[in-house]
Amino acid sequence: MERRRVTVQGVVQGVGFRPFVYRLARELGLGGWVTNSPQGVLIEVEGSPLRLDTFLARLRQELPAQAAIHHLDWQAVPALGESAFEIRHSHHSGAKTALISPDLATCTDCLREIYDPADRHYRYPFTNCTHCGPRFSIILALPYDRANTTMRGFVMCDQCRAEYENPLDRRFHAQPTACPVCGPQLTLRDHAGNVLVKGDAALLAAAATLREGKIIALKGLGGYQLLADARNDDAVRFLRERKGRYEKPFALMFPALAQVESVCAISDAERALLQSAAAPIVLLRCERGVISPQVAPDTPYFGVMLPYTPLHHLLMEELGFPIVATSGNISGEPITIDDEEARVKLSAFADLFLTHDRPIARHVDDSVAFVFEDSPVMLRRARGYAPTPVPLNSALDDIVAVGAHQKNVIAFAHGGNAFLSQYLGDMENVAVRYAFKRAKADFKMLYDLHPAVIACDLHPDYASTRDAESSGLQVIRVQHHYAHILSCMAEQQLQAPVLGVAWDGTGYGTDGTIWGSEFLRIDAQGFRRAASLRPFPLPGGDLASREPRRSALGLLYAMYGEDLPHTRLDFSKRELRLLVNALNKQINAPLTSSMGRVFDAVAALIGLRQRCSFEGQAAMALEFAQQHVKTDECYPFEVTSFTDSEGACERMIEWKPMIAAILDEHDAAAISAKFHNTLAAMIVAVAEQVGEPVVALSGGCFQNRALLERAIKRLRKAGFRPYWQQRIPPNDGGIALGQILAAGREISDVSGSSGQVDQH
Repeated sequence: MERRRVTVQGVVQGVGFRPFVYRLARELGLGGWVTNSPQGVLIEVEGSPLRLDTFLARLRQELPAQAAIHHLDWQAVPALGESAFEIRHSHHSGAKTALISPDLATCTDCLREIYDPADRHYRYPFTNCTHCGPRFSIILALPYDRANTTMRGFVMCDQCRAEYENPLDRRFHAQPTACPVCGPQLTLRDHAGNVLVKGDAALLAAAATLREGKIIALKGLGGYQLLADARNDDAVRFLRERKGRYEKPFALMFPALAQVESVCAISDAERALLQSAAAPIVLLRCERGVISPQVAPDTPYFGVMLPYTPLHHLLMEELGFPIVATSGNISGEPITIDDEEARVKLSAFADLFLTHDRPIARHVDDSVAFVFEDSPVMLRRARGYAPTPVPLNSALDDIVAVGAHQKNVIAFAHGGNAFLSQYLGDMENVAVRYAFKRAKADFKMLYDLHPAVIACDLHPDYASTRDAESSGLQVIRVQHHYAHILSCMAEQQLQAPVLGVAWDGTGYGTDGTIWGSEFLRIDAQGFRRAASLRPFPLPGGDLASREPRRSALGLLYAMYGEDLPHTRLDFSKRELRLLVNALNKQINAPLTSSMGRVFDAVAALIGLRQRCSFEGQAAMALEFAQQHVKTDECYPFEVTSFTDSEGACERMIEWKPMIAAILDEHDAAAISAKFHNTLAAMIVAVAEQVGEPVVALSGGCFQNRALLERAIKRLRKAGFRPYWQQRIPPNDGGIALGQILAAGREISDVSGSSGQVDQH
């Protein structure tokens, strides 16, 4: 007989892993025990060597659907002669490295119960088990035990306790487990907070309110949502007017997949993603049908999700029609989680509040993704995905990264993993900066972290940079586009050398100008700028990101000076005179190489969008304009080489021939198609000159499916191996991961020589 002590790390808490271990050990006739720890799961198992080998093999092969083993190690220990196997109470000693499970969509077993009149969970909106339910949104500390969650105030009834303590039950140690007798309860409230009705009657009354064309604020899994009948023009318009969100598309929730298929084109991969345990919002090509045109004006895509909690399932089954389900917040702020704050802030939007008494530990928005080449591309990483870490090639530790200014996400390096927070928001908003500080404190507490180094963006005026500088830690500043490429490399496990293509709206360059069309050659020591667009001025600076016409004017001024050609740009004579004068005097007209602003400029030049009401609106219009055009034609451009100040070869992409050709054409759809082709051709042209076979694509411009598809197709045809981001957003939501890697590289380089961290 032998005995082995097994350490398992990964997503192994809150996913039914211990009952699985218990049943497997019992089936094989092994003795010992299993327990949760702050590091993961610990097992001691005793039996014949052959059966122990079988146990370890099956442990990896047959694990529960939502579990994931990242590391498994074992060592021999003295045999004790045990023949029984048990599940022991969690122990709390040692470093905290266990992975917290994301929130999981309702499983089929729980769904069956809530629709079964004979089951005690019938129509109970907080039904869950070890295979589904809240996790990250309720956890307060590690290990993941009920006392360390927001369910600690709900005392289990005898029946729930019996299930919770039965290793053969799927609710064994399901920490949020509850029933109508002992668990959270629904209430419907008015603006003053008065309870109008409770329980199932509250849900039915909320459904009736939605049928009347009114708006409900619903307390969901990770915060409040605002709901409205998606078929009702007036209801959706009222919601837009109340939120001041006049054009940005709303997300939709459908009762069932069949209804999604009636209004959207959907592939097998998109179907699988919608129905996955993460259950994100998936961007699907729409055919409108019964959906109000107010939901997603000027876009061929709907952001679609299916019900992912019992509460959503019951409500949607009662309604039988799709609804708008958008974040319950004041525009720009994080989604609201506190009941009193929701009553105060959302009363201007909602007619009634469908709420409950289970506290939410932290706000967790809905994740957003689209499918490309049968795999998800994440645009917003939150519910269903956060805080699942990214394994790192090197054992980095004690590093915190504070991310970017927009789409902020923070990250920690701990135990060889990079832990990324949920999506937090744009840092110009005071409420987001508060959520940012809370998220930092949250992760430090959960994992008992004591970072020694903090990584931030190179931009001196970002709120996240100022936070890093005031932290008292050693600061490593990371160039924005370098972080983009390292983020892609971390996710895809790429080793240098790599040619990185980082295209986005803005990033502070090492020369103090605004970068945004960067080709960076990444080597083991760092990066070198291999190419970029010829810079052009941005009249009005940051204002150009909201007014594409300004970017267009900057391009035209760089080409023609004051002798501007006649275009469709929407300027009055007085505006144009003032802006040209400012350009002449270089007043508030910074130089940029931003590809995002080039997208904006072309959209304005061909009459698609002069001003934007939300980020990326002009680029989206340009992408959607070309969807029915089939052509491989490109516009002319040039790539010229020069020697930089350090004697290295750098390249500049001359865009002027492309813009001149665009000005000679009038078909917006054809122009858009050829413009996207040209950008892909630019990538290949530079890649061929640089000569690195591996090309990593990152930055917000690669959220554009047309650009991503063309770039990958042309790179492959030219013999390159392209990689792009999938599980981590290519936009600024992935910056913190890249900052972690950059800091690790610098620490490694410096410790190899002086042992100290360079603070610059």
